[in-house]
Amino acid sequence: MKLPSLLKPGDLVQVVAPSGRLKELSAFEKGLEIWRSRGYQIQLASHWNACEGYLAGTDTQRRQALLEAWENPHCKAIVCARGGYGSARLLEDWQWNSVSASSPKWIIGFSDITGLLWSLAKEEIASLHAPVLTTLGSEPHWSVQRLFNYLERGLLPPLKGLGWEGGQATGTLLPANLSVATHLLGTPLQPSLDGVILALEDVKEAPYRVDRFVTQWRLMGAFKGVKGIALGRFSQCDLPPSSSSWTVDQVLRDRLSDLNIPIVSDLPFGHDGENAALPVGTQVSLDGDLGVLSFINSD
Repeated sequence: MKLPSLLKPGDLVQVVAPSGRLKELSAFEKGLEIWRSRGYQIQLASHWNACEGYLAGTDTQRRQALLEAWENPHCKAIVCARGGYGSARLLEDWQWNSVSASSPKWIIGFSDITGLLWSLAKEEIASLHAPVLTTLGSEPHWSVQRLFNYLERGLLPPLKGLGWEGGQATGTLLPANLSVATHLLGTPLQPSLDGVILALEDVKEAPYRVDRFVTQWRLMGAFKGVKGIALGRFSQCDLPPSSSSWTVDQVLRDRLSDLNIPIVSDLPFGHDGENAALPVGTQVSLDGDLGVLSFINSD
């Protein structure tokens, strides 16, 4: 994939809000201060604080802000303000093949930002699945340091989780929010899944809904070319014990364990906790026995 250039303090970073309207202003300011404290020039894109129902402005406003940041030759990275919903609405008839596509910049975010990350991956442009501005301020020091170590030096240590067995596999890392990614399957925004290591997380989805999402992947044959699956946090997904429901962990084991590929769970990324930066498009190794996700050519 086309890899954006490493960042350095003094670079211009633009903030866009391509999804839900901004509500967490205090958390937003904390995220801005972290970037500023690292020496970056921060510029808020047009319409960053607009509101149109549950969206951060109209589709036209949000698309304009994203396009302006993407095509700004002085901008070196685009950080998303928050997730929520709405990024996929911008991508109807969207083209990344502007002048900037030949020398791309980082787009950074997760959750609903999966739409942008997958759309870029379809065009073989790397991006970064990492905290948005409204969640960055609650990240532990090691996670913030990991983010900037990668953006500035290209370094990523391995992540340790719980191995489900399945041996080892190498492939191209493709992180995503499960529910968002499921709705992208079969659309022009879906990148190839052949030879990938999926990294999946989600929030506030009942176990039966997670079952529905994964079953759709199975029915579509979407797992056929997948080399391994790295599972992050599925937060606020379990129902009360009185509901007689499976837990989300039980659902994932029931729906994934027979794929005969390495699977690692309990990795430190996702909502409501540590959200380790995961570069979209990098080569990784997944050890389903030891429970380790390693980044090839990274220390």
